[in-house]
Amino acid sequence: MMLSRVLPATLLLPLFLLLVGADDGLPMEEGSAPVAEAASPDAGLADAGIAEATDGTGSEELLGLVPPVPVPSRESDPPITRLRSLTAKQDVLARAKKDAQGRLVVPGPQGNVPLTIDPVLQSQLTGILSQYRVPYGAVVVVEPSTGRVLAMAEHSRAQPGLRGLATRAVFPAASIFKIVTGAALLEAGVTPDAETCFHGGKRRLSEKLLQDSERDGQCHSLAEAMGKSANVIFAKLTQRYLSPKALKHAAARFHFNRELSFPVPTDVSLAAVPEEDEFRLAQTGAGFGDVYLSPLHGALLASVAANGGVWKDPVLFDTGAEAQAGKPAEQVLSPEVARDLATLMEATVTKGTARRIFRERGMGVPGAVGKTGTLADRNPFRDYSWFVGFAPRDNPKVAVAAVIVNEPIWHIRATWLGREAMRLGLARLPPGSLVAPAKDEEPQEQAPAEEESEEELSSEPVAGTPAEPGSKSAMTRP
Repeated sequence: MMLSRVLPATLLLPLFLLLVGADDGLPMEEGSAPVAEAASPDAGLADAGIAEATDGTGSEELLGLVPPVPVPSRESDPPITRLRSLTAKQDVLARAKKDAQGRLVVPGPQGNVPLTIDPVLQSQLTGILSQYRVPYGAVVVVEPSTGRVLAMAEHSRAQPGLRGLATRAVFPAASIFKIVTGAALLEAGVTPDAETCFHGGKRRLSEKLLQDSERDGQCHSLAEAMGKSANVIFAKLTQRYLSPKALKHAAARFHFNRELSFPVPTDVSLAAVPEEDEFRLAQTGAGFGDVYLSPLHGALLASVAANGGVWKDPVLFDTGAEAQAGKPAEQVLSPEVARDLATLMEATVTKGTARRIFRERGMGVPGAVGKTGTLADRNPFRDYSWFVGFAPRDNPKVAVAAVIVNEPIWHIRATWLGREAMRLGLARLPPGSLVAPAKDEEPQEQAPAEEESEEELSSEPVAGTPAEPGSKSAMTRP
């Protein structure tokens, strides 16, 4: 495994403190996850992206292996119930205005500071969320090679005026955590083509399902299991190949349980990995655990596979390429594992849970790869849906993350929104920028058309969801 190098504190910290105010932190509830107000000086230290921290007693622990606060239970204490809005000073995007060149800028002590946000893309995505009246929704678009945030759109019909959804880790990661598990399995020697047979597990897991049985009538490769979000296969493989330590290290390298350096206060994405209970560990590897993710972090997860295994911190202030020059790369996956991880994610779009959405006539995104996630709270009912991914695979230009929290009656879900974010983001690029660099590889054979498999849920779904008059339902898309 390749090692990262020591990262200095971000050069943007003084600028952030001047623009936002060092003592103006987001109000936090008791027991909630800490919010990153500025750069973490520990981020990106050695040991494959896991920093060492000391508690002052001489003992050391690896940053990210242990959640910084108790991780709430999704079933009994869902963190979305404690959402609070950003303050006016913290809400950088709300304070941004267009300058004479059409850029979004915020006032600073030495003049206007431009943002990386694309005003047109930001407006388009905000309009979609507003038009379809999502109870809670956010979508983030980043340039994976640099970490530049191109859009951070959000909307809440349930809490009008709520701001900051794109950086809040109150959304269960669900099957998006299979990206972390998949990377760990690849590092453990499981190949994308390795087959595992299974039965059941679409709505819930049991220990009996993890045992090989004569009833195992279906077999999927690891790539197919990722594409179809096959819970039993990921639980089986977690139990067979991954220790709690291995899964914790993988999560920490993807920056779970660690602060993100960003000018807007950003929640730590918490991941609880059980140590004593083998079945609970298997459940967590399959996306059933108490793991929470912010949309901003979701786009960065996709960027790791797009960047050949390199983690890029998100960038919001457009201070020029020189501000990032000299910042060493944080190699959290080997290029080989990152390539295979992209292969796993590609199956989601070519023959998995996102296949139908990405094959809508006139709405395709060539070279798209991604991962879907779906999960539901029962009482009260909340339907969480996710999509994270990047495109094109051979020349990544945009990475996206979309999350929507719906009620029983809904209009759009995150896979559709994520595809639109990809499509609209790529449309904003200069002509000719999508031409892939030359490669000495054989062209890959296109997968044959087949019926789409339904998303594997991490909770019992509500069947037969009706549509409001004049709205979109589960069977249609805008």
